[in-house]
Amino acid sequence: MKSLMYRHRELCERAVDPLEVAAGLEAHGVTDRTAARYRHRDVFSLAEELFARVPGVAANPATGPEAPERDIATRAAWSLRALLPGAACLATVGALGLTEGTLDGRARLTVALAGALLAVAGLALALRSGPLHAEGRSSGAARVYGCWLLGYVLYGEPLLGQVLSGGPEGPWDITPAPLLGLALALAPATWCAHLFSVHAQRRLIGSRALEEFAAGVRPLLFGAVALHLCALAGLLYLAHLGYGGGGAFAGAAALGVLLLLARLLTVHGFPGLAAGGLAFACAAEALAPALVLAGRLPGLHFLARPVDLLVMTSGTGSVPAIACGGAALGLLVAATVVLSRASAHTTARPVDEGPAVA
Repeated sequence: MKSLMYRHRELCERAVDPLEVAAGLEAHGVTDRTAARYRHRDVFSLAEELFARVPGVAANPATGPEAPERDIATRAAWSLRALLPGAACLATVGALGLTEGTLDGRARLTVALAGALLAVAGLALALRSGPLHAEGRSSGAARVYGCWLLGYVLYGEPLLGQVLSGGPEGPWDITPAPLLGLALALAPATWCAHLFSVHAQRRLIGSRALEEFAAGVRPLLFGAVALHLCALAGLLYLAHLGYGGGGAFAGAAALGVLLLLARLLTVHGFPGLAAGGLAFACAAEALAPALVLAGRLPGLHFLARPVDLLVMTSGTGSVPAIACGGAALGLLVAATVVLSRASAHTTARPVDEGPAVA
């Protein structure tokens, strides 16, 4: 026990209650089996003894972590910032619709590029604070993967269609409706992440054992993902109605869930898992046209058969649906495991923290 106290002395001195010690022990790989070697029934019981025995801790009354305060002004600020990408996309769509037939192709392209830059700037600003702010944990590779996936929403299906028909041959059509729905869905995604963080922290405060906390957090995660999926489906449907269709509904919905899960994992300290899920989706989407092109080589026509059969059966939209859906399912399984750990929430910043604090 003395050796364990020495190894985790700093953790125990910083902790404000035994559950924070238990979360730290869990993050360092201490399990109930390890606790049994020290004659304790579980990690939480071991943490209570360490919390009481480490000098300088037991003498100070532990008040425990406080519940997150309701900072209405801060929440309103990051809520408004989350609306910026969708507002930029809506403004661009409206400008292109109003100028149809009055501006030439180059001028309309300039309007579209300006709208895209505004949407990107709005996204960067929205992610600087609030529940989706990752405190510098997001990697450059993850950003590249995200750009690829959003670019495939815009150009991927028409490109794949041309490749399957013998192309590509010059410019191809774009499918902006799903991208518009995804931009609008950033606001509900932010609120779903906020609700998950707030209720997980409240569960952390009220729990008396790690297993109890984990059992309470898993339904919160599933509920946040399901709520986001419902909001995303509605926004994608409205975007398709308003923009005249085009693009894969299922693929865009799967991508929205994938991006939410990846961001949640990044925010709570697992950027490697997030980047891995995004990389898998990118590789699967790139593999489809690559196999079709490779199938044109002599003796390798069999490589294109899986993609041909898939597209003939379900259309070009089945490729992003399978790629993003498979990656999202994998990240959901991983998130169910890692985000049900108390250490994933004790290391996260307060959910109402603004950019100045971050």
